[in-house]
Parts: sequence; structure tokens; C-alpha cells
Amino acid sequence: MAVRTESVISEAPRSTASSNVAAGSTGIAGITRVPTPVNEPNLSYLPGSPERAALKERLKAMAGERIDIPVVIGGREIRTGRTHETVMPHDHKHVLADWHAAGAEHVREAIAAATRAAREWASWRWEDRAAVFLRAAELLTTTWRQTLNAATMLGQSKTVFQAEIDSASELIDFLRFNAFFAQELYAEQPISSHSVQNRLDYRPLEGFVYAVTPFNFTAIGGNLPTAPALMGNTVIWKPASSAMLSGHHILRLLERAGLPPGVINFVPGDAVQITDILLDSPDLAGIHFTGSTAVFNSMWKKVGENAGRYRGYPRIVGETGGKDFIVAHPSADPQEVAVAVARGGFEYQGQKCSAASRVYIPQSLWPEVRDRVVGIMRDMKMGDVADFRTFIGAVIDRKAFDKISSYLDDARKNAKIVQGGTARGETGYFIEPTLIETRDPAYRLLCEEIFGPVVTAYVYQDSAWDATLETIDRTSPYALTGSVFSTDRAAVVQATDALRNAAGNFYINDKPTGAVVGQQPFGGARASGTNDKAGSKLNLTRWVSARTIKETFSPPQDHKYPYMSEE
Repeated sequence: MAVRTESVISEAPRSTASSNVAAGSTGIAGITRVPTPVNEPNLSYLPGSPERAALKERLKAMAGERIDIPVVIGGREIRTGRTHETVMPHDHKHVLADWHAAGAEHVREAIAAATRAAREWASWRWEDRAAVFLRAAELLTTTWRQTLNAATMLGQSKTVFQAEIDSASELIDFLRFNAFFAQELYAEQPISSHSVQNRLDYRPLEGFVYAVTPFNFTAIGGNLPTAPALMGNTVIWKPASSAMLSGHHILRLLERAGLPPGVINFVPGDAVQITDILLDSPDLAGIHFTGSTAVFNSMWKKVGENAGRYRGYPRIVGETGGKDFIVAHPSADPQEVAVAVARGGFEYQGQKCSAASRVYIPQSLWPEVRDRVVGIMRDMKMGDVADFRTFIGAVIDRKAFDKISSYLDDARKNAKIVQGGTARGETGYFIEPTLIETRDPAYRLLCEEIFGPVVTAYVYQDSAWDATLETIDRTSPYALTGSVFSTDRAAVVQATDALRNAAGNFYINDKPTGAVVGQQPFGGARASGTNDKAGSKLNLTRWVSARTIKETFSPPQDHKYPYMSEE
């Protein structure tokens, strides 16, 4: 960390709406309907395609820059002088940006800025708020697409395909589908009669929402602050320090789309310090979190300890850890299982929340599945993601590299490494895709979250199908994603029932990754979070507080009821 000078504040190059327009008094009469969303197609980036050329050009330009990323509070850029470097994980000596860390005084300023912006933002017509995010989606679909993709590839070491499905398509889907889901939610109104009109007023929460986003999905970095903001809340956003480049560009995209100052405040810095201050504030109204289970538990505990000091009970929404599984029935197709293990376990270096980490294979299928997976792994090119032939990039940072390496050391002593097992950190944080075999169903690599390209296979006797389902259900405290492979429908039905609580997203004959907004709402229970299903209307209900309004057209004028008449 480098410390430079006193905080330098500059005004962001944006204008604010006049007060009467911001209050929603535009004179518009009518019920607006947002476009019915359709999932954004993934571009192919085939050789010779225009999108491939455009992305290559953007990658080269951004790799040649070293930008300065400020704290942004109430629309003001604040350069604290307490800077950290953003590097390429696959070339960790290459610095992409210097980002400024907020201090305690900036966190408190963010609370004030969010409070100031709240009344005006909440008073906007919901259609006007939605228009900001729909415009951001359209910009991302067109002129901003390769900027977000390049930032994600360079800063988070995603391949071109992994970036496209995340920082482009999924983020676009979140922005468009959330606007449509908000419309549906606002349209849900109670029954009225000829003499009474009943309404539901979907109010934003009283106070600010604290959004804490992870490094592994740029789309999550965009969704966690914007979903509450769409519903009229103001947000303090702490992005992951290892995804600062993409976070910075998301904020700039939202500004370009017309987001008013103070609605989303960008506050990177020390996670413990920022969290302690925000969770101590009486104005905390909600937490939108994706990260580790341990951190989420500590936040929940602190909120509980402070329960009496808040204006209301904060909404706590979190998606946390996972120990995601694939289970193959003896009837399963070996090639389908092998591809699911390889893609589900090793795409984006196993750093997806939903990545397959433990697989259960019957003895009769194991030799063929094992050999097919090994063959696929040996064909995976690992290296610089700017080379579009790359399948595997680097893990995110030194801390992750060291943690995963320690699990590989354990596997050498207590299990069998079938393929991979090498860690090389000289140039980038490279962990070779690794397949491990164990005959111990309680082996730690089947139980503990690793968050890297490491898949552990437990080989079970074909006759132990029932017992294996029970083992899967009780082995891990997590319940995020899982999948079953079988050509026997009775086995599919049995697994779906036996593993009902073992995964919030369950897949039949498919890998446990790749949830699509609007199609597979995402989230898990148990130690995997509150299961509030990002990518659905369920999530948006957490960011409103409904008020019931009853209007009587002809109030009674006598306190007596008809039954009280004389006999």
C-alpha cells in the first residue's frame, strides 16, 4: 500500500436532475410497461468475427493503461492517497490500476450521501428508475460490451467465453429482467370492492443498503447494488479488492446511463473497518452480500447484537459458500458425466460459487469416466486469457494460490492425485486442473470449500446407490448446487427427492454451473445463504417494505350495526 497525500476530491462530470423532475412530477399519465426481457445471446468470438477483433483491440488498449480508481461518494471522486495495485492474476507483475482505499471518514460520508439522495430517488416514478438500468443494459449490449469483458478478462483472469457469459450477457440480463420483475411486483395489488379501494405501496427501506460483492462474477458486482437501487433504495457498495477494475467500469457505465449522484456510492477499502462502521449505523436497512460463509456469519452476528439500535430490522440477503456435487447413477452415460466434471469443475479455475468440487461415481463407471476426464484435462490450455485458445487462466491472487496449494499437499499424503496437482506461481497464480480420487467419504477435500480447480471423486459400490445419496446430503454443511446423471428415470426421481435440501439449484443430466437469469433463479440454503434467488422477483421483494392503503368511499355514519335492531 502506498500513502500519498491528503484526500483529493473532484466533482464527477455529471449533472443532476431539477428537483421537480426528480420528484416525478413530469405530468405523464399512463401505465408504462417495460419491454418483455429476452436473455442476451452470447457472442461467439469466432476467428474473423467483428466482436473478436473489437475485444482484441480493447484488451490491448486496456493492458497498456494504468488507470487511477477513486472512491466515489455522492458523485464526487475522492483520491485518498492510500493506494493499492490491481494486477493481472495470470501476470501478477503487470499492474492495471491503482485504487484508492476509503478511510473511516469516507464511510461516514457515504452514509450521509446515501441519506441525502434517498428522498429524491425514492420519489421518482419507478419507470424512471428502471429507465436508468435499462439504458445501462443497452449501453452494455453495444458500446460498453468489450470494455467490461476486457476488464473482467484482465483483472479476474477469465477466458473470453467466461467473460462474455458473465460481464456481458448475465449483467445485461440482470438489468433487464429486474426491471420486468419490478413491474410485476408493483402490479400485484389486493382485491377491492365497489365501496373500498385497496392498494399496496411498495416503499423502499428506511435507510441505506450495504452491498458487498465478490471477485468471481462481474455480473454479481453489478446486480447486488443495482437491484436494491431499482426499488428506490440508496446503496453503499464495497467491491472486492480483487475485482476493482470491472467494478470501476460498472460504476462508470451506470453514471453514463444517468444514475444520480449518491444513489450508489463506491467505497473500496478495508472490509472489516467499512463493515464495522456501516453495521453500527442506525440507518442500516439491509445487506446484499455474496462472499464467504464465515464473513456472512460474522455480519449476521453483529447485526443481531445491534438489533435495538436500528430504525427497523435490516434485511439480510446473502449467498455464501458451496461444496457442489455431481452424482452419477450406474445407468449414467460416461461421456456426459466426464464433460460435466471437466466443465463444471475447471471452467474459470473452479472459482464459481456453483463449481463442481465433489463427484460420486459408481465403481462400474469410474475407469471410463476417469480416463475420459483425464483426456479432457490434458487438452485444456492454461495461460494468458488474451490468447483465445486458453481454457484455464490463473486463480485470483496469492492468498487463493497458497490455500489451494495446501489442499494439493494434503491430497498427495492422504488421497490419490489422478491428474494435475501442480502449482506454479512465478509469473501468474496458476493451479493445474486437478482430479483426486478417494475411498473415504469423509475425506476433507469432499467436505471443505476449496474454490479452485480441484475435483475430488469418491468411488462407491454400485449397490450402494441409496447410501450414497444419504452420504451426499449429510457430508457438507453447504447446499448451493448439485446435479445427478442417470438414464433411469426412477433413479432421477429418487435422487431429486433424497437431495431436496442439499442444493438450491439442482440439475438433472447437466453440470451444476451456468444458471441463467430468468430461467434458473440462483441461491442456496443451509450454510450457502438465505436463498433469496437472484435473477427472480423473489430477490426484489427483499428491498421493499409494503404499506397497505385502504380507502373507503362511503364511511359509515352510525356506530350501530343492523343486527342491533329491536326484535
